[in-house]
Amino acid sequence: MGGKKRRRVERPSIHPRNKYSENPPDFALLASLYPSFKPFVFLNRAGRPTIDWTDFNATRELTRVLLLHDHGLNWWIPDGQLCPTVPNRSNYIHWIEDLLSSDIIPKTSTDGNNVRGFDIGTGANCIYPLLGASLLGWSFVGTDVTDVALEWAEKNVKSNPHISELIEIRKVESDGSTPSGEGLHIGESFIVEGEKDLSGINAGDTEPLPSCSLDADLGSNKSYHGPPVLLGILKDGENLDFCMCNPPFFETMEEAGLNPKTSCGGTPEEMVCPGGEKAFITRIIDDSVILKQSFRWYTSMVGKKTNLKILVSKLRNVGVTIVKTTEFVQGQTCRWGIAWSFVPSARKLILPHVAKKNNQSFMLEGLQRQFSAINVLQSVESFFCTIGASCKSNASSFTVDVAISNDHCNAILKTEVQGYNELNNYQYMQEICDGSSFPPSFEELCFRILVFQQIPGTLLVRGSLKDRESPGSGVFWSIFQQLEEVLKNKFCREKAS
Repeated sequence: MGGKKRRRVERPSIHPRNKYSENPPDFALLASLYPSFKPFVFLNRAGRPTIDWTDFNATRELTRVLLLHDHGLNWWIPDGQLCPTVPNRSNYIHWIEDLLSSDIIPKTSTDGNNVRGFDIGTGANCIYPLLGASLLGWSFVGTDVTDVALEWAEKNVKSNPHISELIEIRKVESDGSTPSGEGLHIGESFIVEGEKDLSGINAGDTEPLPSCSLDADLGSNKSYHGPPVLLGILKDGENLDFCMCNPPFFETMEEAGLNPKTSCGGTPEEMVCPGGEKAFITRIIDDSVILKQSFRWYTSMVGKKTNLKILVSKLRNVGVTIVKTTEFVQGQTCRWGIAWSFVPSARKLILPHVAKKNNQSFMLEGLQRQFSAINVLQSVESFFCTIGASCKSNASSFTVDVAISNDHCNAILKTEVQGYNELNNYQYMQEICDGSSFPPSFEELCFRILVFQQIPGTLLVRGSLKDRESPGSGVFWSIFQQLEEVLKNKFCREKAS
């Protein structure tokens, strides 16, 4: 055992279709090709070319040359405006591409393959319409409220005549109030899907929740009272494939300036609103409740994971049919994405590649010192015994053999687990579009759980179905996800955020 290499837990990474997935920006090459960029490049302590990320002029010039060199786009913004990172923004575009290409939500557009998006607060940089149009040929409506943002967004569009006809810049009038979706129809059921990486999908459904502490927390904080977001901006009868947003993440400019390691600029209108991103995205949700299927997908970037949980809770109660989340990772920067739809689901939600997986595994890292493999094994047995499943443990081989009926599976998947992460609380799923239950029914699901010590403080938990052709393999996957969360909450040290 000592000679085995430690298995590394995979973290979310750059999207595989991102232009920079296999070829990150080559600063030395760019400096040799673009004289204006060369003064900003120097060698770090490891002898690698880099730039001063706290220098706005350096980050702006990097964005300019990346857009020109890799995307054929002419681009500029004045001092002080928000400067986007191209690889990170590309991740968001490609995630939306994944949403649109998925058959979970059927296509509603009658305009062939023409995709039309809506960028809320496009900014002077107009980065999402420029990338979406140049990479994928999408058409866009980009909105903003300030004269500077509108002027420079228009300039950036007109500087690229090969895609300028695809992008419309639309002014938002700042002196109007928009109705809220609060108090509208409460939906009966919906789907939550989380993604542990940008290409893998975790599918699940939950029952509606009553008012809970998360909703109370949401309502007790500041609400958004700024310019219109969607209502009042979308034209009558206008239908689009998606909306996207890089919201004002912060409540104050002081909070926005807390990261001393980067300088991306940003005006108060771009960075700040009362209640921060939570209030702003809540307004998008409220508008979506009224607009319903005017968009196939509503999406937003999220800067704080704690807000992601609150927003998912909010969406549980407004009648959406599906919620998807993901994590965007680029360098040291982490952001999350949230997407939802009111369009009825078009298919069953246990995906083929999930249903075929008869073996599942996860790592328990940072095990607290008072716990060992035998404690974890006992908890695995307890997890299934508490709902009446038949369990037979073997302390010498560190295995638990489980035989569980269809009814017992339902009990596990419908039971709320104390301390369970809201985003991964997958419960028994009902087919949204025709009401038929799934996955296929079965009499008994039999599998084995093995607990194996990799190195001190790290355990591998592996589950395997005894019948590789079992129709309950999708349920096995869902149960194993719950088991993972329960064991990690109980035995692993909390990692510093």
